[in-house]
Amino acid sequence: MDLYIMNCELLATCSALGYLEGGTYHKEPDCLESVKDLIRYLRHEDETRDVRQQLGAAQILQSDLLPILTQHRQDKALFDAVIRLMVNLTQPALLCFGSVPKDPSVRHHFLQVLTYLQTYKEAFASEKAFGVLSETLYELLQLGWEDRQEEDNLLIERILLLVRNILHVPANLEQEKRIDDDASVHDRLLWAIHLSGMDDLLLFLSSSSAEQQWSLHVLEIVSLMFRDQNPEQLAGVGQGRLAQERSTDVAELEVLRQREMAEKRARALQRGNRHSRFGGSYIVQGLKSIGERDVVFHKGLHNLQNYSSDLGKQPRRVPKRRQAAQELSIYRRSVLNVRLFLRDFCSEFLENCYNPLMSAVKDHLLRERAQQHDETYYMWAMAFFMAFNRAAAFRPGFVSETLSVRTFHFVEQNLTNYYEMMLTDRKEAASWARRMHLALKAYQELLATVNEMDACPDETVRESSRIIKNNIFYMMEYRELFLALFRKFDERYHPRSFLRDLVETTHLFLKMLERFCRSRGNLIVQNKRKKRKKKKKVQDQDVAFSHSPGELEAMWPALAEQLLLCAQDPELSVDPIVPFDAASEVPVEEQRVEAMVRIQDCLTAGQASQALALLRSAREVWPEGNVFGPPVISPGEEMQLLKQILSAPLPRQQESVEGDAEEEEEEEEEEELQVVQVSEKEFNFLDYLKRFASSTIVRAYALLLRSYRQNNAHTNHCIAKMLHRLAHDLGMEALLFQLSLFCLFNQLLSDPAAAAYKELVTFAKYILGKFFALAAVNQKAFVELLFWKNTTVVREMTQGYGSLDSGSSSNRAPVWSPEEEAQLQELYLAHKDVEGQDVVETILAHLKAVPRTRKQVIHHLVRMGLADSVKDFQRKGTQIVLWTEDQELELQRLFEEFQDSDDVLGDIMKNITAKRSRARVVDKLLALGLVSERRQLYKKRRKKLAPSCMNGEESQRDSWQEDPEEEEEHLLEGQSEDEEREEGLPAGQAQGSSSLSAENISQSLRQEGLSAPLLWLQSSLIRAANDREEDGCSQAIPLVPLTEENEDAMENEQFQHLLRKLGIRPPSSGQETFWRIPAKLSSTQLRRVATSLSHRENKEEEGPEPNPGVPGEQSPSEEHRAEAQEATGEEKWRSAPKKRQLLDSDEDEDDDGRRQAAVSGTPRIHRKKRFQIEDEDEDD
Repeated sequence: MDLYIMNCELLATCSALGYLEGGTYHKEPDCLESVKDLIRYLRHEDETRDVRQQLGAAQILQSDLLPILTQHRQDKALFDAVIRLMVNLTQPALLCFGSVPKDPSVRHHFLQVLTYLQTYKEAFASEKAFGVLSETLYELLQLGWEDRQEEDNLLIERILLLVRNILHVPANLEQEKRIDDDASVHDRLLWAIHLSGMDDLLLFLSSSSAEQQWSLHVLEIVSLMFRDQNPEQLAGVGQGRLAQERSTDVAELEVLRQREMAEKRARALQRGNRHSRFGGSYIVQGLKSIGERDVVFHKGLHNLQNYSSDLGKQPRRVPKRRQAAQELSIYRRSVLNVRLFLRDFCSEFLENCYNPLMSAVKDHLLRERAQQHDETYYMWAMAFFMAFNRAAAFRPGFVSETLSVRTFHFVEQNLTNYYEMMLTDRKEAASWARRMHLALKAYQELLATVNEMDACPDETVRESSRIIKNNIFYMMEYRELFLALFRKFDERYHPRSFLRDLVETTHLFLKMLERFCRSRGNLIVQNKRKKRKKKKKVQDQDVAFSHSPGELEAMWPALAEQLLLCAQDPELSVDPIVPFDAASEVPVEEQRVEAMVRIQDCLTAGQASQALALLRSAREVWPEGNVFGPPVISPGEEMQLLKQILSAPLPRQQESVEGDAEEEEEEEEEEELQVVQVSEKEFNFLDYLKRFASSTIVRAYALLLRSYRQNNAHTNHCIAKMLHRLAHDLGMEALLFQLSLFCLFNQLLSDPAAAAYKELVTFAKYILGKFFALAAVNQKAFVELLFWKNTTVVREMTQGYGSLDSGSSSNRAPVWSPEEEAQLQELYLAHKDVEGQDVVETILAHLKAVPRTRKQVIHHLVRMGLADSVKDFQRKGTQIVLWTEDQELELQRLFEEFQDSDDVLGDIMKNITAKRSRARVVDKLLALGLVSERRQLYKKRRKKLAPSCMNGEESQRDSWQEDPEEEEEHLLEGQSEDEEREEGLPAGQAQGSSSLSAENISQSLRQEGLSAPLLWLQSSLIRAANDREEDGCSQAIPLVPLTEENEDAMENEQFQHLLRKLGIRPPSSGQETFWRIPAKLSSTQLRRVATSLSHRENKEEEGPEPNPGVPGEQSPSEEHRAEAQEATGEEKWRSAPKKRQLLDSDEDEDDDGRRQAAVSGTPRIHRKKRFQIEDEDEDD
């Protein structure tokens, strides 16, 4: 539809409004209904805003709505409807379309709506329209809260929104073409506001405590009034030209005059413009063309100095997404009467309205009663009015509301949030960057105001400044803010003005911080560090627990008497003692060990009642496993358990040591969890300044230095001061040795107006002198000009390459000497073609002078050019995926050869040529159809009864030891180490090895000194058997080692081999930590396994039974074993009737029942089958 042809219904509605005749507007009878119809049409317009465009093209607002507003104000219903319609029509284009459209067709509609809004703004620039609005607003504000209706509040809000919408319309610079000191449309609008008295109403709304609900609307209107103004220039209006302004203008004119004179001199040295057609061609020696010849120049010699290889070339197109951000805020000088009005408005606003308005706005923001991003108006007002107050007549009391540490924190939090959102929300990055710039300006003015307070003659003001500086310099966030902003600076989103403000704010902060450090002598600041949570050290038991066994034996009788009295006391309470902290980060297992340590400490300290109470409380918290005793326990058993805890070697955690111990903890093994460690340290200004010695920060300063001609003198001073700090104060002149900076220095030194930039010229000469002094010593400095450098490279350039390697640099690989490189080359060339060996491993075996890693050798071979890529040195035999035809035939031949053996897969793995994992071989056998399922590849284990000479003990080789699931895991993962060990046994021994392997392994473990872990394993198995008999159900029970000796045993390969032989399941990768007793093992099987662990030892050590009533007749090992058996209930089990040892089902009685009956001499008893609930997953 053509938008320039109005819709017939819309045209009829507009015609029913009325008509203008001779300056008088005659409304139609249906005028009110027509206005309501237009509001309804606007509510249902499409995405192109067709109704809005048609009304704009028909100029309804200029020809109808404004006359109705000014001439028919007495008709309240019509006046309210016209205000509603005007608010809708003047709505900003960004709110209508959501954002600036990227589609060209939709963008055209956006620009058209924006054009109509600009015409509306020009129509409102009259005193008559704002006079009606001001009178209506004044009458409404005169009403008290008890007389004011809801319609009155709505009308107040709509009038404020209408003023906001009109002021929000951007200026059309191309159409207006206004210069400074000329009245623009915005200036005429401001003057109309002033003449109508609207500015006084705004001041009243700002200062009145009863009208705080309009504070955000008023603040938004005020910010739009001053959006083109500079606060420093506005503060000096009407005071005559200051000496500083005059000197600035004189300097600018002098720069222009010097450049003009330089151009005149250059033109005078050139030849005349008259040029013959036969001027000739010239060869420029030393300047090569595309080929090897010199460049041929076909123009006059006077144009030679302007020659460039880029002449005639197509300029490089920069993608839109990589273009630099454009400046959006443009300052202009309004006409004088407008500036005088704005200056008086600012002065009165600061004196009466600033503090109450900013307090109300801050309250709205904190209580979340504001709209999204309304805090930007708050920060703009803070930056503008604090700068005006500082430039006019500095009075800290006028801005006391925003002059606090809480305001610093608020601005810093928003600034940090803005740049984080700019990194995450890429689509709206430009908007977040603009908000970030506003927050930076507010932070800059806060620092400038605090700095101005130091020069105030009032001692109270200076003391307040000192307190604020002490707080902001103490906190780490404020010191790290500028470093983060420089690191996150992106030229695509941040305009050049943002970088200028960032550089000036950093200069001011460093100057204040340096002055504060000098006045204080020493400054203590907060230091926060993200520290990874370390694994706690386990102390040596001799150091952790200093009591000897003899002292503990002597201590026990006195403790036993106290414990007996406490155990008989029925009033002993366990409520005050809590051994478990659910909110702690310490794992539950460690808290259980810590509870046992606390019990031991209470016993050694003579606190028997606390030890007993803690034991009973821990028993309630950890009932599983009966670690602290069974739920029903006699006092005598409690005494024995406490005696065992007293003499047990428990692991203890080492206390953290201050000072050097923190550095040692950083080298320990780290975990994923990070905690923020807060500490205090003495502040060193030079150490803080070293944080700015980064190529990223120097590059940002160099970018701003390129526009030194457009920068003001203060900005150039801030750049020179920072670069001077890095080069001179830190001694890092080489940090600025960069070709782009040197080109900039060359442009600066050859500038005709270089006298106006004396500070920059002096600094450039200083850096160039340092470079040429270094280049005389280090010829590689010319190559280093091509790269930005860090502090490490700077040190190597100045102190010599390799100087860092001579120091304490444990993280850097040692440098290869020429002799080592020659040896490396010789070894590689000698062994690279040898088949069947790894060349890198061979080289590592011969390189013994300096320890090297495989990775270091491979990378240096590539760096020397002896190899093409790191991939050439991948380990052979592990990365083979494809099978050749010969390898498939070989696999088929091996399968046919060993298919009748007990271990088909093991024999194939030993004889196959191309070494592969078990999973690869199994998959290939299935793919070739040689086997139909994986079960056919399991190792065949034969049942064999033990000989009769074994005192009636049944054999350990039973069908329950064959675990198909475990075998399948071994087939898939290739980790059956115990099977591979058995493969090396002779054929005759292989069949009988399984029956006696558990006893043989346990005997060898006892010889190695692992008797105590075996007793612990035995007691754990018996406890599990007792639990399964009592509960009637089975679950997988984890084996949790609580002592250091048991933990070491669980990591022993031979001990793990024993666990596998006994049928104990290893932990599943990534889900479990401990070995588990499977749920499939019955209580009888568990007792038989536990008996096998102590059978041979009991037989060998069988002798006269000592008198249990006489103390001291047992050997230490027997006493320890007896205590363990008493704690675990093994003696009770051994003294039980033989029928308790029968299996629980008829199926399991076949072999075991016969053997048991033969040994015990009792008749075989058949029992009914007992069903047990087994956990199939065994993961819980």
